[in-house]
Amino acid sequence: MSVSAQVSALAPFSVRSFRFQWPADLATSWAFEMETLILGWYVLVETKSVLMLTIYASLQYVGTLLAPMFGVMGDRVGHRNVLCAMRALYALLAMSLMTLAFMDAVTPMIVLVIAAMLGLVRPSDLGMRAALVGETMPPAQLMGAMSIQRTTQDSARIAGALTGAGLVATLGMGPAYAVIVCFYVTSLLLTRHAGIAHPAQTKNAVDAPPVSPWRELREGLHYVWQAPQLRAAMLFAFLLNLTAFPLFTGLMPYVAKEVYGADQGTLGTMVAAAATGALTGSIIMTRFGGAFRPARAMIMFGIAWLVMLLVFVQTESPATGIPVLIFAGCMQTMGLIPNNALLLRTSDQRYRGRIMGIRMMAIYGNLPGLLLGGQLIANYGYKAMATGYCLFGIVFAVLIALHWRRHLWQSGAAANLR
Repeated sequence: MSVSAQVSALAPFSVRSFRFQWPADLATSWAFEMETLILGWYVLVETKSVLMLTIYASLQYVGTLLAPMFGVMGDRVGHRNVLCAMRALYALLAMSLMTLAFMDAVTPMIVLVIAAMLGLVRPSDLGMRAALVGETMPPAQLMGAMSIQRTTQDSARIAGALTGAGLVATLGMGPAYAVIVCFYVTSLLLTRHAGIAHPAQTKNAVDAPPVSPWRELREGLHYVWQAPQLRAAMLFAFLLNLTAFPLFTGLMPYVAKEVYGADQGTLGTMVAAAATGALTGSIIMTRFGGAFRPARAMIMFGIAWLVMLLVFVQTESPATGIPVLIFAGCMQTMGLIPNNALLLRTSDQRYRGRIMGIRMMAIYGNLPGLLLGGQLIANYGYKAMATGYCLFGIVFAVLIALHWRRHLWQSGAAANLR
């Protein structure tokens, strides 16, 4: 590895804000992954119902429709301030569940209530992270910064999955949640030193009369609708959340327990394998992301992710499924990183918070995807349901690429500028 390559790959860390934001996002992501795995397994074991598992997973996305308003608030009062408030709430909810766990008072209904409260805020976290990176990072370093930032989620899925499963099996839910609380508090303290306290405002903006948040949101939606590459990228992200993410995240406990007949440890290994592939994809994009045309990469690797999931659905044991998950994870991040970079690079900085908030609305695809998936599994079985999801996703991804080919495929399009 040359010295210049090393400097290029690590260049985002020369920005002071990013040196604080990266470990803050890492701590939050570790806590998210541990919490999702611990509570998902708890709900499945206690209720013995895949429908309850999908309900739990769906509750984590109930706040996706609020994500644009978080973006509006970020544009108004600063993305850092909004992130701090969100992460303080995570810590408070985790402390509540930790206390109940030590009192042996946790029930599936309590877990669902806390998941719903967390779900009002958590879907907006990724959008605010991206907006904060866009606010503080020079445009030339944006793709590299987004790739490095993505490693916080991918590495967390490895460490969080293995650590969460191990801590619960060894120490119980109470001590495991004490660790989660520590991660959230650490993240809050670090976030306070990232970004800027208030968004930059021009003199005209300061002197102008106050504008309704709803009007600002409408302006953001109109801005996205008028830009074909933004509209296509949003629709493509929604499609992946509807078809791929339910198979890759929410239904993983069901596959481990009911399809493979395995235990919680195998579930942790499966999640870690998918995250290892995702981390590999992030590292590849960190080093070579500048060589890809963003819109083309988004389409090609997004479809490749669905193809790998289609292969995974056909596996019948961890020995064959885990290697496929590694490749699927790699394709996942190599498709999602260009999606976010495209949105930030081809949009006006005044709208970045709102645009990333609208982007988080695409996560709402998880909700119908999970709920419908649970019902389809009950009626037709897991393999039929998952195969249908993958084929549906591939067909519509191709249709999106064809419909917006002038904006997504031509090398000279704004969405494909390196």
